Amino acid sequence: MERMQHPYDALIDAFALMRIPPDLLACELWLAGALLSIYLPILNESFLRVIFGIPLVLFIPGYALIAALFPANRDIDGIERVALSFGLSIAIVPLTGLALNYTPWGIRLDPIVTCLSILTIGLCLAAQFRRAQLPAEERFTVPFRQMHKAVSDEFFSKTGSSRTDRILSIILLIAIIAAVVTTVYVIVVPKEGEKFTEFFILGENQKAADYPTALMTGVNSSLYIGIGNHEYRTVNYTVETYFTNMSFDDTTNISTLNRMDLIDRFTVSVPDNQTVIQPYSFTPYTTSFNRIDFLLFNETVPDNLVEGMDRINMSYRDLHLWVKVRSS
Repeated sequence: MERMQHPYDALIDAFALMRIPPDLLACELWLAGALLSIYLPILNESFLRVIFGIPLVLFIPGYALIAALFPANRDIDGIERVALSFGLSIAIVPLTGLALNYTPWGIRLDPIVTCLSILTIGLCLAAQFRRAQLPAEERFTVPFRQMHKAVSDEFFSKTGSSRTDRILSIILLIAIIAAVVTTVYVIVVPKEGEKFTEFFILGENQKAADYPTALMTGVNSSLYIGIGNHEYRTVNYTVETYFTNMSFDDTTNISTLNRMDLIDRFTVSVPDNQTVIQPYSFTPYTTSFNRIDFLLFNETVPDNLVEGMDRINMSYRDLHLWVKVRSS
């Protein structure tokens, strides 16, 4: 009767005596390269970030899961492994983001990279452990040598295939390489789309609700101002805030600006494709105001002589918040 292997012995066999399988080692090295291309100051601005990042999202997590689920060579064939690796990766990554959305960390770069790294390493270790439980001849291995020999025979052997076949194979290889290079170029250097800037205000807890509309003189109130830059360049924005008094004539349906007092003026530098949200506080000093206006200017700020509705109309973006101010 066969003696059962002790769990500690199994761990030693898997991680001390057994070499890391080349395919799992490749996944771990690719993960390391992706981390370096994301966080190293020089590499994170180069095309390497895209080259390493795309497989980390679209292929490697799924491949590691398939390797852990099917450690034997005869479980599924190579084409099925590749197809399932893409499919499962496309499922795993969004589910990871969905789970992070309900955590304090949220859907941000660092939490997503951390979760994908832990998941990939954990699945690679599980795959290595499961393969160690099988006889060596039954373990799944990627036939790198056979693949190299097949490629050499196809392209360079004078006896394996005809000259016409070799020419057609070379043309196909060039077409595949050109397609990959073109795809990478399109991703790295995307076509410029519409240029625009998001300008918004948020209430309590950085949500589009619970705005401070019931104010008291001399009492500080606060909200959040957000700027999203999609101008394809870093922009130094200028934000101006005003206490205003607006009246509306029901007969003519015309709004009239009666008073406009500057509260604050400040600049915000926002890199391309980034959003900056910062807290902002204000204190009303009279009950005669019924609105707060927020004006956003890009790099062109009008002269201080431009006032009232003319200044509002010249702003790049403008927002307002209707309020009621009571005496404290």
